[in-house]
Order: sequence, then C-alpha cells, then structure tokens
Amino acid sequence: MAATLPGSFSKIRQHLREPLIRNSFFIMASSFVAAGFGFFFWMIAARLYSQAEVGIATALMSSMGLLILISRLGLDQSVIRFFPDYDKNRVLGTAIIVPTAAALGAGLIFISAVDVIAPELVIVRTVAPLYLAFLGAYSVTWILEGAFNAIRKSEYYFVLNLLYGSRILFLFPLISLGAMGIFSSFGFSFVLGLILALALLSRCSIRPAAGVDGTFIREAWQFSAGAYIAGILMAAPNMIIPIMVLNVLGAESTASYYITYAIVSVLFMIPYAFTTSLFVEGSHGGEMKKNVFRTLASMFTLLIPAIIGLSLFGEQILNLIGRDYIEGMALLRVLALSAIFVSICQTFISIAKVRNDIRSLIMISGFVSVALLGLGYTLMHRFGLIGMGYAWFATYAAGTFLTGVILWKKGWI
Repeated sequence: MAATLPGSFSKIRQHLREPLIRNSFFIMASSFVAAGFGFFFWMIAARLYSQAEVGIATALMSSMGLLILISRLGLDQSVIRFFPDYDKNRVLGTAIIVPTAAALGAGLIFISAVDVIAPELVIVRTVAPLYLAFLGAYSVTWILEGAFNAIRKSEYYFVLNLLYGSRILFLFPLISLGAMGIFSSFGFSFVLGLILALALLSRCSIRPAAGVDGTFIREAWQFSAGAYIAGILMAAPNMIIPIMVLNVLGAESTASYYITYAIVSVLFMIPYAFTTSLFVEGSHGGEMKKNVFRTLASMFTLLIPAIIGLSLFGEQILNLIGRDYIEGMALLRVLALSAIFVSICQTFISIAKVRNDIRSLIMISGFVSVALLGLGYTLMHRFGLIGMGYAWFATYAAGTFLTGVILWKKGWI
C-alpha cells in the first residue's frame, strides 16, 4: 500500500499539469473567488452605505455591464478561437480596439440620453469622464482575461480576480461620495486590473498591435457574429426572468428566485470552467473526442457531489439568508438537478465553436433561450415559482437530447 502511494500522487500531479485540467481548475477557482469577493463587497457596502445609495450604484454597474455585453461583437470569443493560427499581437489589438470603441460610443449615447433611458441615473452626467474611463478599463481587461485563457495562462486570470477583491478596500475611504463611492470602488479595481494585466501580458511576449487588422476581421466575422448572437441568446433569460417573475408572481417571489438562483449558480461555475478550457484546447488542435470525454468525466466528478451536497444542505443555506427564503428550497433542488443538463449543453456549445459550426451554435442557443422563457412563463402561471424550476429542467433536458441528435448526425463524437 505504502509503495503505491507515491505513484498515485505522481499520477495526480501529472493529471493536474495537463492544460485541460489545469486551466479548468484556475478558471473555476477564479469564479469562486469572484463570487466570494462579490458577496463580501455587497455585505460591507450594505453596512456602510444607505439602501438608496446601494441601489443607484447597482444600477450604474448594471448599465456598464450591459454596455460591455452588447459591445463585445463576439471578438472576445474570436481571441480564443483564432489565437493559435493568427498573429497574436494583431488579433489582440483588433479585439481590444473594436469592442472598446463600440463600448465607449455606446457609453456616450447612454450618457446623452440617460434622462430618457434611466432618469434615476442622471448623476452619470456629472461624472461622465470617470464613467467612460471605468468603462474603457472594464472593456480592455475583459478581452485580456480571455487572452490569458487562450494562451493557457489561466493562472493570470486567477491573479486578476484576486486583485479585483481590492474593491472592498476602496469602500471605506470613498464613503463620503455615497453611491459614487461604491461605483468608484468597482471601477478603480478594474483600472488596477488593467495595469496588472498589461504587465502580465508583457511576460508572455505579447504586445497588442496599435491598429485594426482588416484581414482578420473579414475572416473571423462569421464566427464572431455567430458567437455574439449565441452569447446574447444565452444571457437574455438571466436578464429577463427576474422581470418576468415580478410581473407574474410579485416582488417576494422575485426575491426568492434571485437568491435561489444566485446559490445554484455556484454549480454552473463548474461546467463553465471545464467547457471554456475545452474550447481553448480544441482551438489549439487538441484531440477533440478524447478531450470531450475527459471534460465530461472531470466535470461530473465534481458536479454530482456538489449537487447532492446542495440538495441536502440548501435549506440551511437559505435559512442563513433569511427564513422567508426557505420556500425556495424546492426550486433550488430542481435547478440543481438541471445543472447536469446545463453542463452537457455547454459542452456542445464549446464543440460547435471549435468546429466553427455557427448554425448549430445559434440553433442550440436560440432553442434554450426561447424554450426557457416560454416554458417559464407558462408553467409559473400553473405551478407558481417552482414552475420556473420545471422550465429550467425541461429546457436543458430537451437541449441535451437535441445536442445528442446533432452530434450523432454530424459524427463528431
């Protein structure tokens, strides 16, 4: 027995050094770190600032996040897909300049029309240069994070997420600024992150070109557009569902859904990490079939125990937040089970990106988006809040079946 232990540990170390597993680990760790810092950031902000100030700051940050989402144009995904085959400096320069210019342009439109779009955020006009500076830093760091994953340096992505935790420290000296103190804490962390990201990038011998590569744009536009549309489709339900729950079931049910989903989303970090790493490895020309099965095996090794644990102890977690949220326990269990099917659908999406099969990518993303919203609206009217859980489970189960059919027809697996 003793003689076999060193050999076992050696195999484990070798397994962890493999790019697919190693990058998955750092991406997953980054997600957990971000979630942890996010929890403490808002817990401290809620104690130091008024509820109204927190509300305005949240809306400001949400507006910036939405501008980043619509300005990506799929180029953040193209960095991962095309880095191995193109001049990295020109690809990265293009992927920074085009989306950031789009984000700043959208930011100017938002600021100029804020009294119509969101009158409660008219304060943004008084700090427009700062808002745009934070928006630009956020945009560039977003691309650089993807670049680190693309070159299999996910440990740098992890380091950046550790640095973003500095936003907690900014909350204290900026308290006199009210809502802008919270927002500035968030923004300054991205400025620091940008400085660190550029320093880390120089260690990788990559220097973004100061110009747009028209050839790369023309050759990558179809993939970029497809990835952009698919990303919007997959993100849309998370933005729409809380509003839909509010309209159908009321504010209390909306709070229960939001908190329950926030807890279960920890499970979704596991497939996100592994499928992102699968996308990276596939883009580097790795053996796809082998990597897919290793991804699924490693993913389920972590996901199944996590689902069981959350199902057993979810009530205690909800109780820590507040007794009013315990009614979300049934929803939590159904959402947790749906993570199995979510992971398979996300795996397929990574395969489709590597294969450059834009049609299948949009087909699955569109199906999930439309089915989840349509079923959720219908089943909530009949079953209440748990109906949204049924919609998640049924949508992703059907999506898993659909991905199996596509994979079988194309002979990919």
